Amino acid sequence: ALKLRAGDKNCLVARSKCYLKLGDTANSLKDAEASLQSDKTFSKGLYQKAETLYTMGDFEFALVFFHRGSRLRPDLESFRLGIEKSQEAIVNCIGSPSSVKLENREDLCFISRQAESDKANQKLTLKMAKDQRCAWKWKSVRNPKTERQLLGELYADKAYLQKLLKDEDLMESSTKEGIKVSELVLGGISYLNRRSEFWQQQKPIYARVKERKLQKERWMRDKKQKPADIGRYIVKSMEDIDLLLTGDAPEESCKKAERVLKTIQGWSDSEVPNKNELIGNLYSRIGDAQLEMGQLQAALRSHKMDLECARRSDLPDAVSRALDNIGRVYARMGKFQQAIDTWEEKIPMAKSVLEKTWLFHEIGQCYMELNKAEEAQNYGQKSLQLADEEGDVEYQLFATVLVAQAQVKLRSYRSAILNFEKALEKAKLIHNEAAQKAIIIVSGDRGVLFFPLLGAESCPKVAFSSPDSDVSSENTGDTLEKDKETEESEQRTESPEEEKEEDDAGTDKEHKDDAGTDKEHKDDAGTDKEHEDDAGTDKEHKDDAGTDKEHEADEGKEEQSQAEESTRKK
Repeated sequence: ALKLRAGDKNCLVARSKCYLKLGDTANSLKDAEASLQSDKTFSKGLYQKAETLYTMGDFEFALVFFHRGSRLRPDLESFRLGIEKSQEAIVNCIGSPSSVKLENREDLCFISRQAESDKANQKLTLKMAKDQRCAWKWKSVRNPKTERQLLGELYADKAYLQKLLKDEDLMESSTKEGIKVSELVLGGISYLNRRSEFWQQQKPIYARVKERKLQKERWMRDKKQKPADIGRYIVKSMEDIDLLLTGDAPEESCKKAERVLKTIQGWSDSEVPNKNELIGNLYSRIGDAQLEMGQLQAALRSHKMDLECARRSDLPDAVSRALDNIGRVYARMGKFQQAIDTWEEKIPMAKSVLEKTWLFHEIGQCYMELNKAEEAQNYGQKSLQLADEEGDVEYQLFATVLVAQAQVKLRSYRSAILNFEKALEKAKLIHNEAAQKAIIIVSGDRGVLFFPLLGAESCPKVAFSSPDSDVSSENTGDTLEKDKETEESEQRTESPEEEKEEDDAGTDKEHKDDAGTDKEHKDDAGTDKEHEDDAGTDKEHKDDAGTDKEHEADEGKEEQSQAEESTRKK
């Protein structure tokens, strides 16, 4: 573009910006000044020259050109910002004017002016020497600690480049484009040196230390919130955590609870008097979320932390809550005995009748899983008794089914049938179709466990029938297969006895037929009348034998039907 239109001020400003981004401040300043040759009031050229001077560390001259541009174009925000940052850089370098005390001494005026002149000449000499020396001979006068503070993360890059300089073979090699590696390495080191010089001029080390101190004080001041603000923050955070957990977002709920926990742990006891109680609440919510995500071991650890906080702060309600949750985790893990021990410890802490009803039911379920039907029946009856006292039909349904299941295990089939019928009536009363269907399957087919069919929506708490409680038809099918195998084995055990009874009945029938035949042979030797009487008598005997046969057949059918009925009950 400059070849087509030489001296175009907009093109010169654009190229100056590119040079500045590359770190070539000399060419950037040259193009910026060239753009102002034809028009001294060109605002873009003034701004670019001021920016270049600022980057070079000449903050005073940069401030002059920023002011000049601001007078010409007061509507531009960039000039005002340039003035502010230049003034700030000057203050950082030399300090605030208010901190400088000047003394008016006439006898030192000439000496002062001479000293200033010598200092300016020395600065000019140093600048010329700096331009003349080679980049690879540059040696930093700063100590490593100062340079590390100035460069920050870039200090490691500079150390790496300096290490490469020691590799002579690498320095003598070239890239595919023909550029020597040594030139690239030296260029990188030179750029980092210029940056560190600029940052040192813009904001010296003492200014950086002071700024960090002020930032820390500001952070500590912001951290100490008012008690009212802390209370609102805690309440809002707890509500958000609960909403996420109930809204099927356990992972987000867990993350938010962990963030709030970290925040509360950073507060002092004076700021949050009930700090331990809040920490326990958060551990409880984290454990609930982890349980929903299937992270059983992590959930157990979180609820145990809740229990520890509750016992340390002597909070009975929190202890009861933690024991409740720990028992549920143990039950999900399949550790039913640990769940029983935990819930039995919680029983004296239960505040309401319904809470005890649920506890007795869950303990009974655990005993069912451990094949301890008698203990399961006892706890089921306790749960049923409390549910009757409270008049809660839903809990009555759950407890009745538990008792019926235990009675099936104990082979008290008639009692089990009666309890299943009661449960069916209660299920109809509360319009629980899933429970009705399950009870019908149990009473009409083979001994299918009831609770896996209820579903989570039917239970007041999480009812479980396996370590990973699942209410799918797959679990139901597995239970049916197991009960079917049990029934077939019992039928094989009882079938030899039934065959023996049928054989005995057949033998009795043959003996009776032989007796009738003997009677006929004896009657043939008599008179015709006697023969006719004997024939009639023989007919009566045959009828009696037929009657006996029918009775025996009826008895066999009755025994068979009883066996089938017992099998169905099982």
